[in-house]
Amino acid sequence: MRAILQRVRYAKVTVGTTVTGAIEQGLLILLGIHEADTQQDMEWLAKKIFGMRIFSDAEGKMNLSVADINGGLLVVSQFTLFASTKKGNRPSFLSGAKPDKAQEMYDAFIEYLAKISDKNIQRGMFGADMKVELENDGPVTIFLDSQNLE
Repeated sequence: MRAILQRVRYAKVTVGTTVTGAIEQGLLILLGIHEADTQQDMEWLAKKIFGMRIFSDAEGKMNLSVADINGGLLVVSQFTLFASTKKGNRPSFLSGAKPDKAQEMYDAFIEYLAKISDKNIQRGMFGADMKVELENDGPVTIFLDSQNLE
């Protein structure tokens, strides 16, 4: 499971003319699901994201988590995080989970994140053509991969 975390001042997702999710200060989480991902991958990633200290404290140091600032969480499915560009110029997405598994894991990730954070998790619409609007704060953008535990 992969995630791109973006520390934002605000973010929102629109499908057509409908806003499906919006937050003020917090984290925009672009979430990609691999065919081999498990419950353990999902739980590790959710805990890691929720505890990540990437918000500034009173001294301007990145020392606070999204929980510490009572920030929002917006999760958007992003199958392109598993793009393979080894051959040619057209990316391949074969290692990404098939839609049924991906949606199941996406929903489970959001449920688990809500459970550990005690927050109403905002979300995009799985499989839809979404427009994501955000103001990246910093900018701070971090890549996490449950198969590469650093």
